[in-house]
Amino acid sequence: MPSAITFPCFSSATPPCHRTTCLLPPDLQPLAFSGIWSIATRNKQDNFRLLLHARGNNISQTRTKVYKGLERQLETLQTDEKEVSQVCIANVKEERIKSIKSMLSSMEDGEISISAYDTAWVALVKDINGSGVPQFPSSLQWIVENQLPDGSWGDPFSFFAHDRILNTLACVVALKVWNIYPALFEKGLAFIRENMSKLRSEDDEHMPIGFEIAFPSLIEMARQHDLQISNDDPIINEIYAKRNLKLTKISKEMMHLMPTTLLHSLEGTAGLDWKKLLKLQCQDGSFLFSPSSTAFALMHTKNENCLNYLKKAVEKFNGGVPNVYPVDLFEHIWVVDRLERLGISRYFQSEIKECLNYVYRYWTEDGIGWARNSRVQDIDDTAMGFRLLRLHGHEVSPYAFRHFKKGGEFFCFVGQSTQAITGIYNLYRASQVLFPREKLLEEAKTFASKFLREKQESNQLLDKWIICKNLPGEVGYALDIPWYANLPRVEARFYIEQYGGENDVWIGKTLYRMPYVNNNEYLELAKTDFNNCQALHQLEWNSIHKWYMKSNLGEFGVGRRELLQAYFVAAASIFEPERASERLAWARTAVLVEAIRMYMEIDITSLDVKKGFLKDFNTIINNNDSSSNDNSNNNINNINGMRKAESRTKGKELMETLLKTLNCMAMETLVARSVDVQHDLHSAWNKWLLTWCRDEDGTERGVGDGEGELLVHTIILCAGRCISEDQSNPHYHRLFLLTNSICRHLRLQLFNSMGHHGKKDCRVTDPIEPVMQELVQLVLGNSDGIDPDIKRPFLTVAKSFYYAAHCTPDIINHHITKVLFENVA
Repeated sequence: MPSAITFPCFSSATPPCHRTTCLLPPDLQPLAFSGIWSIATRNKQDNFRLLLHARGNNISQTRTKVYKGLERQLETLQTDEKEVSQVCIANVKEERIKSIKSMLSSMEDGEISISAYDTAWVALVKDINGSGVPQFPSSLQWIVENQLPDGSWGDPFSFFAHDRILNTLACVVALKVWNIYPALFEKGLAFIRENMSKLRSEDDEHMPIGFEIAFPSLIEMARQHDLQISNDDPIINEIYAKRNLKLTKISKEMMHLMPTTLLHSLEGTAGLDWKKLLKLQCQDGSFLFSPSSTAFALMHTKNENCLNYLKKAVEKFNGGVPNVYPVDLFEHIWVVDRLERLGISRYFQSEIKECLNYVYRYWTEDGIGWARNSRVQDIDDTAMGFRLLRLHGHEVSPYAFRHFKKGGEFFCFVGQSTQAITGIYNLYRASQVLFPREKLLEEAKTFASKFLREKQESNQLLDKWIICKNLPGEVGYALDIPWYANLPRVEARFYIEQYGGENDVWIGKTLYRMPYVNNNEYLELAKTDFNNCQALHQLEWNSIHKWYMKSNLGEFGVGRRELLQAYFVAAASIFEPERASERLAWARTAVLVEAIRMYMEIDITSLDVKKGFLKDFNTIINNNDSSSNDNSNNNINNINGMRKAESRTKGKELMETLLKTLNCMAMETLVARSVDVQHDLHSAWNKWLLTWCRDEDGTERGVGDGEGELLVHTIILCAGRCISEDQSNPHYHRLFLLTNSICRHLRLQLFNSMGHHGKKDCRVTDPIEPVMQELVQLVLGNSDGIDPDIKRPFLTVAKSFYYAAHCTPDIINHHITKVLFENVA
C-alpha cells in the first residue's frame, strides 16, 4: 500500500489571505479562496477604478454592484498585503539579491582560484631578454607568501594527496631553481616524503587532470637540481606507467598536427617541435588556456604572444595564476544551471539572458570548450550549453555531439584515459531535450543512461572533474525523474540539499574553486526563497481545503488525497508567489474536472442527464455573460428559480460549485490582472463539457479527453494573457492537439497501470515519446510567432501528467512532504 501522508492542520484562525472574499449575492457567495488580490504587484486600486470606468457600460448591474463592493473592500487590503508580504517576501534578503546581481553583471573571463602548481611554472620563466632574473618576480613572491603551515602548497580548505603533492613539488622546484628560502623548500620536501604513501589509497578520480604527465616531469626536474625524490617507491613507477599509457592515446605526430588536450600539459612532454606547435596556439597566446603549459612554451620559444598572455594573467591575479584561464563559457553556463536548479533564477532573468546570449555568440557546429574560441571542445561544456541554449529558445544543432561519439560510445575528450561522471551526466540531461528525429540524441540518452546506471549500481559515482557534496544524489534524481516528469519545485527542493555551496571544489590540473558558480550566497537565498514560498503554499493549501470541504466535493468521489495531489502538482510547477492566481486556478480546475468526471461516469448518469447538465450550464453562462443590464437581475433569479423548482440533486450542487468557482476565478483575475476573463473561462469549460455529450461509441468520451486543453486555457487566462490573437495560428491548434493527446494517453495509462492493491507500474510507454518531442519542439522553438509565455503552459501541463504517470504513489507522497510541508534547514 502507498505510504500514508498526513494533512497538516494549520491555525484555526482564518489566515490573512482568506479574509478578502468576493461580494456575490448570497446564493452565489464564493467559497473560501486564497485572496490572490493581496499578491498582485501593481496598484490594484487605481487599475480597478480605471477598469470599472472603461467597462461600466458593458458589465451587468449585478456584476457592477459586485465590483463596487470589491472596490470598497480594496481599501482594507493594505493591511492584508503587509501580512501576506511577511509570509512571502519579507525574509528574502534584498541585499543578497543585489549582491548576486552585482556578481553576475561583473562576469568577464571567469573568477577562479589560484593554482600554486601553475604559479610555480610561471615563476620558473627566466627573463626573455637574458638578464638571468625571473621574468615574473611577483609569481615567485606569491610562492614565498603562500606556503601552508604543514609545509605544503595548495587549496587550504581541502586535502587531497595528489593535489597537495603536485603543488608542493612544483613550488619546491621553483624555490630551489632560484636558490631562495631554503627553509621553505626543505619544509616542502619533508611534506612530500611524509605524504607520498597517501597517493596509493586515494581514488584515481580525484587525481588532477594530467597528473600522470605533469608529476613525472617535476620529479625529473627535482632530481636535476639535487632534490632527493625516492626511486624505490612503487607508486612512482605506477605513475610513470600511467604516463606511458596516456601518451600512447595520442601520437606525437597527431599532437603536432591538430589541437588535442595534450596542449594543456606541454610541460610534461619532451621532444616537441615548437615551430609546428605554435601553429596550434590559441588566439589569446596561450596553449589551450593553461598558464603552466604556456610558461613552458615561453621558456623554449620566447614567443611574444605567450608572454602577453602570461603578463595579463599575472597582473589580474596579483602574482599567482589559475590552473586554467579564461573560463568564461564554463562560468557563464554553470552559473545559469545553478540558479535554475536552486529555484532562484526568476530574480536574475536579465542577467541569465545576457549570459546565454554570450554563450550563443561563441557556439560552434562542433560544440564549445570551457573558454571562447577554443580549438578543443569537450562534451561537458557542449552538453550543458546545448541544453540551456535550447531551453531558452536558441537554435542549436545536436550534430555538435557527433565529434564525441566513437562506435556506440560517447567520450568527453579525444585521448581520455577515464570517463567523467559529470560529463556523461550532463550529456544525459541534454539528450532528454530532444526534438523529433534527432537520432544522435536518442543514442546519447541510451548510452548515458546505461553508463550512469552501471556506475550507480557499482557505487562508483566519483567524478574526475568535481568533488561536490552529493553527486550520487544528483545522478540518482536524474535517473529516477526524467526531464519530462521533472517539476521545478521538486528539483529545487532536492538540489538545495545536494548543492555544496562554497565547499564544492573542482579538479583541473590542480584543485580550484569557481566562486561565481559555487557560493553560499546562492544557497542561502535559495533556502530563504523556498521556505517563504512554502509558507504561502501552506496558506493556500489551507484555503483550498476549506473550499473543498464547503463544496462537499468529497461526496462526488474526490478524496483529500486527490485534492492534495492536485494542489501539489500545480504548486510544484507554478510556485512563484506572484503567480498564485494561475496556481490556484489550475488546482481548482483539476479538482472540479475530477468531480465532474466521477459524476459523469457513474452508471446512473445517462446521456440525457449529461446533455441536461451541459444545457443548464449554457443557459446560465449565456445569461450571465449577457451585456444587457435588464437581463442581469433575471440571471440570478433564473438560477434561484431553478434551485427552488427542482430538487437539489448532485448535478445541481456540482453546477453551483462550478459556477461559483469560475466566478471567483474571473474576479480574482480582474482585480489582480485588470482583465475580464469570465466569458473565456465559460467558453473553455463549455468546450470540455461538450466532450461528455457525444454519442456513446466508447472511443471519444472517457478519461482525460480535453482536460489538458482546459487546464492550459485556464492558466493562460488567469495569468491575464490574451490568446485570441493566436487562435488562428495553425501552430496554436497543433499545441492543443498534442497536449490533449499526451494528457489523455497518460491518464489512460495511469488508470490502466493500477494493478492489484493499488500498486502502479510507473513505466511510461514509448508511443508518447514522439508526441512529447514534437510538443517540446513547438514550445521551445521561435519560428511560429506565438508568445513564449503563451506556449510555456502547454509543456508545463503535459509534464505534470507525465509526472503523475511516471511516479509511484509513495514517491509522490514523499515529494509532497518535501515540497509543501518540510522546511529547508
